[in-house]
Amino acid sequence: MAQTLRLFIGLWPDDATRLALAGWQRAWRWPAGAAPVVPERLHLTVHFLGQVEESRLPELVAGLRLPPFEPFELRLGHAEVWPRGLAVLCPDEIPAGLVHLHAELAEALRRLEMPVEARPFRPHVTLARKAVAAMAPPETIELRWRVSGYALVQSAQGYHTLARYP
Repeated sequence: MAQTLRLFIGLWPDDATRLALAGWQRAWRWPAGAAPVVPERLHLTVHFLGQVEESRLPELVAGLRLPPFEPFELRLGHAEVWPRGLAVLCPDEIPAGLVHLHAELAEALRRLEMPVEARPFRPHVTLARKAVAAMAPPETIELRWRVSGYALVQSAQGYHTLARYP
């Protein structure tokens, strides 16, 4: 049986952005049993690929390399608790640069004959799981995150970056 890897394409915050996210995350009131995401795992998933045969990894790494894109600013400031207890921080509006990057990566995945999710893209940073009764801090946050690249990441007992782009 072929070995598979659980993969996704994500955006990783720089150190200052990660510290700001983690500080705001600590200000939430978490219910018993909530599972806050550890700061080094805070990210924004652009495409979830699921289980991919390990033998396809070289082809995938090469096929996801896009022409350089204009860096863009992501402004996160809208906190929500989604059904099933996912506490998230979303952008107030999705920047055109992120819409373009998502579309370009979807096209690259199709060329590689990889599945692309049909449901609408809802960019967010997951702050915690199992957090149905979580309460965001009363003060709002407007976190500005400059995005200049993306990564192919394996999810297996933590996250392991397999390729960084550009």
